Amino acid sequence: MRASEFETLRIDLIEKINGKLGEYLSGVTNSGLREAMSYSLFAGGKRLRPLLLLAAAGKEADRALPFACAIECIHTYSLIHDDLPAIDNDDLRRGLPTSHKKFGEAMAILAGDGLLNTAFEIMSGHCLINNDKTNLAVMDLITKAAGTNGMISGQVDDIYSNFSKNGKALLDMYARKTGALFRAAVLGGAVFWGASEKELRELSGSADKLGLAFQIKDDLLDITGDEQIIGKRTKSDIKNKKNTYVSVFGQSEAEDSFLMLSGDAIAEFSAFYGAGDFFVWLIKKITKRDK
Repeated sequence: MRASEFETLRIDLIEKINGKLGEYLSGVTNSGLREAMSYSLFAGGKRLRPLLLLAAAGKEADRALPFACAIECIHTYSLIHDDLPAIDNDDLRRGLPTSHKKFGEAMAILAGDGLLNTAFEIMSGHCLINNDKTNLAVMDLITKAAGTNGMISGQVDDIYSNFSKNGKALLDMYARKTGALFRAAVLGGAVFWGASEKELRELSGSADKLGLAFQIKDDLLDITGDEQIIGKRTKSDIKNKKNTYVSVFGQSEAEDSFLMLSGDAIAEFSAFYGAGDFFVWLIKKITKRDK
């Protein structure tokens, strides 16, 4: 397929994801809660994690769609909570006022809670309907990635730990805070087509490189990015006195590490899926982002 065909496929998949997400949220009976949840969920997100899951699933993408929607709900809940005054205290997300600025802090917390629980409802309901161990295995991957030893643990360390002289600890935090959901998306998709344990281990290492490259790019964009393109405030890490890859290792090394990690991930995924596969094209597009 040509790049234009891959781009068409990407857009089609996003439309499928958004359509299904709309169906799931239509079942929220409290109109105020549904409005707040929808506001953040449909605020123009790039849908990177669900796209990765569907691309990794290949011909099993339709079967994987509910789990792709669940992982996007989890990601969006995490952004709402990240932006809260008690954490990053951001007032802009995707070019719009953050949830707590729009609806108030209490409703923002509850909207995040609603999205997290909607993700579990989607996955558990799908597992019950199909009674399929594959679905349960993917649900297990996603819930653990989002849980107390995954994303939440990473967020705790991001807030309360000091990594200014400990690069290893910083990388471990990033692997949980950001990398865990990327890894779950890649491995979850592969589970749907029956990847072996050996194949999952290989993909896991490549997914970890992708997740770290993505986070390093975030750190760089916080310094060098254009707020109009990014859709959120820059220099927020400095404002919040956060240690990042840039502050710990320096901007030059951060740029070199990003290029090395993203290059390695692309090469490894290309060897696994084939250089002309949609999944590999998507990885290349993600690593070239400017927001």
